[in-house]
Amino acid sequence: MTKGKLSIASKVSNGSSVEALVSPTPPSYEEATAGTSAPCYNDVETLTEFNWDDRNIRRIFIRKVYAILMIQLLVTLSIVAIFTFCAVFFVTYLTLSCCSAPRRRFPWNLILLCIFTLSLSYMTGMLSSFYNTKSVVMCLGITAAVCLLVTVFSFQTKFDVTSYQGVLFVFCMVMFLSGLVLTVVLPFQYVPWLDAIYAVLGAILFTMFLAFDTQLLMGNKRYTMSPEEYVFASLNIYLDIIYIFSFFLQIFGTKRD
Repeated sequence: MTKGKLSIASKVSNGSSVEALVSPTPPSYEEATAGTSAPCYNDVETLTEFNWDDRNIRRIFIRKVYAILMIQLLVTLSIVAIFTFCAVFFVTYLTLSCCSAPRRRFPWNLILLCIFTLSLSYMTGMLSSFYNTKSVVMCLGITAAVCLLVTVFSFQTKFDVTSYQGVLFVFCMVMFLSGLVLTVVLPFQYVPWLDAIYAVLGAILFTMFLAFDTQLLMGNKRYTMSPEEYVFASLNIYLDIIYIFSFFLQIFGTKRD
């Protein structure tokens, strides 16, 4: 009898221990969410999550805002510069002038030269649009005549222009400093004779550069140009002619009313 009672008690105790090991059934979604409202997130809670009285947090916030702002402005400036012919002109000119590999590698040299020509042609056309049509045609004729005479002179004369690099460098420095003075003086008061003198000096300087660059092609002077530099030679002579035309337009051109 005592053994029977012990066996029943052991069964009861074993059953309760098994039930204790089994985890209770989790409530359903409806039971768990009953009587509660759905979480709501708004901007007020997000902004007030930090303690704005902490100066370090505010400094970090300001730095992040201005860092993002600077990146946005740089991207915008880069895109504007890409679509601006002036920027395209300077980029292609510096690439062709300072980097020997791109200007010697076909077809990239011709592609860069075409882009450079289009950009400079656009700027020259915009400059010419401010002047009368007759004066533009007249300056084109004068430029063509001067370039023809300088080319014939460079090929026929025994005078070596390439040996006068120091003179051209000093002349360039004078023109550069004069240009800086004009950029300061002319906005306050336009001086026609000062502007005309600067244009005359510029026309003379680039006429000398045209003779210099032409004789670099000949190969029988003190300084010569490698046959591989045909793009660089075309670039230099083209720039000389365009600058001569722009200075003649500044001297003889009549602006539109």
